[in-house]
Amino acid sequence: MASSLRELRQRRKSVSATKKITKAMELIAASKVIRAQQAASKALPYTRELNRAVSALATHSANLEHPLTTRVERPRRAALLVLTSDRGMNGAFNSNVHKTGARMRARLEEQGMEVKRYVVGRKGIGYMKFRELSMAQTWEGFSDAPTFANAHEIADVLIKDFLTPYEEGGVDEIHAVYTRMESMLTQTPRVRRLLPLEVVEGVTELGEQDHIPQYDFEPDAATVLDAVMPVYVRSRVWFYLLQSSASILASQQRAMKSATDNANQLIESLTREANQARQAEITQEITEIVGGASALAESSAQD
Repeated sequence: MASSLRELRQRRKSVSATKKITKAMELIAASKVIRAQQAASKALPYTRELNRAVSALATHSANLEHPLTTRVERPRRAALLVLTSDRGMNGAFNSNVHKTGARMRARLEEQGMEVKRYVVGRKGIGYMKFRELSMAQTWEGFSDAPTFANAHEIADVLIKDFLTPYEEGGVDEIHAVYTRMESMLTQTPRVRRLLPLEVVEGVTELGEQDHIPQYDFEPDAATVLDAVMPVYVRSRVWFYLLQSSASILASQQRAMKSATDNANQLIESLTREANQARQAEITQEITEIVGGASALAESSAQD
């Protein structure tokens, strides 16, 4: 019984140490997710205005064929950009991304396209390597706190491969798998086609006080389109990175809170078992003492 009591106390001590770690990770994730949400909010006005400018360019250049907006009639190869995390302990975040990416890959292959994988995050890279899946390009080390330089690098690689002919290893389409942060409790994996671009005007109805912005293009719309399109693609990749970063931290906070709550329940259960074991041990000791005293009393009476 003493050995069982000692084991229960050791387990309770181990769980308490784990609880301290999960609680600290929960607090760290909670502080980081606020900064990630603020970064996404700060980037939103620029992204919104850039989308309007590109929409205006598309309207004025409706008859202009641009490499980044021209769709291939029979696409033969597609790129799949998958955004995962560098670290674990964030619940089902990476699992949901991989499932969404696998469904998208199957859909593209059903359409007769070869799929090239571009992966962001150590967890995604490890997932692909474990399953011996080829990867065209990988990036890691910045999933929690991405910078625009990271988005710039990723977008330039994708644009370069998109502009490369199929015979030289280029791709005809580029799709991105990222996680959209709906709220602290809900993060939804999504798939968006990045290239060729499909830019449309806003579908919301304009009120009496709303005005459609007017743009003048110098030297001409075609030249501006050449300069703006790469910027637009980088902006979209930047948006995906920020959304994934916030989703990673929110998932981690929720997972660590759940782990902390489970640790509290386990500590309470182990405490009750230890108390019961201690009571049983004390009862046994008292029984042995009483039994020994009775035996001595009987022995003295016989003498």
